[in-house]
Formats: sequence, structure tokens, C-alpha cells
Amino acid sequence: MTRYILTRLLLIVPTLVTVAVLIFVIMRVVPGDIVALRLVLGGSYITPGVLEAERARLGLDKPMWAQFVDYLMGLVRFDLGTSMWSGAPVAREIAIRLPLTLQLAVMATVVAVAVAIPLGTLAAVYRGRWIDHAVQVFSVAGLAVPSFWLGILLILFLLTVFHYLPPLTYTPPWVDLRANLAQLIWPALAVGYRYSAVATRMTRSALLDVLREDYVRTAWAKGLERRVILRRHALRNALLPVVTVIGLEFAFLIGGLVVTEQVFNLNGVGKLIVDAISQRDYTLIQGLMLLVASAYILVNFLTDLLYAWLDPRITFG
Repeated sequence: MTRYILTRLLLIVPTLVTVAVLIFVIMRVVPGDIVALRLVLGGSYITPGVLEAERARLGLDKPMWAQFVDYLMGLVRFDLGTSMWSGAPVAREIAIRLPLTLQLAVMATVVAVAVAIPLGTLAAVYRGRWIDHAVQVFSVAGLAVPSFWLGILLILFLLTVFHYLPPLTYTPPWVDLRANLAQLIWPALAVGYRYSAVATRMTRSALLDVLREDYVRTAWAKGLERRVILRRHALRNALLPVVTVIGLEFAFLIGGLVVTEQVFNLNGVGKLIVDAISQRDYTLIQGLMLLVASAYILVNFLTDLLYAWLDPRITFG
């Protein structure tokens, strides 16, 4: 197990290097020029000499391989560089936005798990009955309704029925936990609903497969109670694919809440990604994409470790 963990940790390095290469190449190939965008934003005429001087200041006049070497050397020193648009360190720009996004992702995951596991279990146990049909309607509706649209409906409902508008200014939890939760609970519910719909369907499907296994039939034949069979024998094994889905969805939330953040006026990582792309801010985009890739790698790693805990038959060579 220790050897497996060390091997996986070492594999993170070449994976991130590959991601860094791809991001760097893509950013230099796609159309767009941050220098031209910045200098002509006010509508004034800029001479070619000024444009070249600005490119030289940002290091964009160097050959691509030289820019790439500078970028990799910065990564070796854990330096993501400075934003070409604001001039602020990229690490600081991300650090300011990341706590909000992480908290929202965690709250949405808690909502999804709290809803999906019980509903998916009920749907599988009472397959074909009204409970199963109701859960499937709930799941399909969750998949069909975008989170941002549900967020808009939530705001309208609170405003028209309770004359209450959620706070639109982010308050960190260490400053005022109550105000923080009052703002983030609504986007967490909106995102968690779609998230739970995916996990509910996966829980139902996986549990139905496990309930057909011979060892579950043997447990029934022994006369064990239903709750014991579900808790000890069926649900734990059925959670393997559910854990995968939850992990991937969590990683997606790190950079995928763009529209929801706009609806609830949240300055999270998703909004920062959109701003960086629209401004052609190469260094900031590279830092953000590395963050998202790192989130996927870390979540996959933790998911694999969770497999062994849920199913003792799984061993790591």
C-alpha cells in the first residue's frame, strides 16, 4: 500500500508537466493578443513601437521555447508568475478566490451525498413502486434543470414569497459564519440538486446490480434483516461507482461553477477563469488550469484509496 501511494504521488509530477505543456502550447496557438487587447481597450491609437515595447516587457517577444523554459523554471520554484493583466502574482489571485469555491464545492457535495444515498437506496429497494418512480422523476428533473436556472428560481422564490434577498457580498466564514452560510447555502442547494441527481441514479443502478449478487442472496437465505443486508453487504460495495461520480463532480466544481457564481455574485475560481480567458491573460490561465488539473489528480488519487477502504477485496500492487 505504501509503495502504491508513493508511486501515485511520483506520477503526479509527469502528469502535471504534461498538462503544463499542453496548456502552454494551446494558449500560444489560440487567436488573441493580450498586448493589443490591453492597449487598445480605451479606443486610442497605439503605435507599433509601443506594442512591441509592451510585448518585450511581458517577455512575449522571446521565442516560444524560451518562454516555455521560463515558465517551467518558474514552476520548479513554485512560482506561477504574475498576471499579465493586473500585474499581481497568480498564486495570490487564485488564493483569494479559492476558499469561496472550495467551500461552495464542499457544501454542494454534502447536499448531494445527503440526498443521493438515501434516495438511491430507496429507489433500488422499492424498484418499480411509486417511490422508485418518484425518485426517478426527481433525478431526471435534476439532470434537465441547469444549476444557474434553479439558482435564479430560488432567488425569485425567496424574494416574492419571503421578501428576502440572499446577501450578495461574500463574507468569509472566519469573519461571520452566519452571514457566510446565508449567502452560500442557496448556490449550494442549486448546485447540489443537479449533483445529487447524478449520484442518485448511480446509487440506484449500482445497488440493483449488487442486490442480484449471490452473496446477497445467501444473506437473504440466512434470514438476515433487510437493514443489515443493505448496510453490511450491499450498500458498501455499491458505493464504489458512486464514489467515482462524486469525486469527478467535486473536481468539476472547482472550475465549473461559472454561471452559478455569476447568478449569486460570487467571485470564485470559475468567474476568474472566464475573466482570464476574455483578457487573454496567459499566465493566469496557465495557473488556473494547473489548479483544475491538480484537483482532478488529487481527487482521483483519494478516490482510489477510498476503494480499498470500501471493498477489502481491492488490493494495490
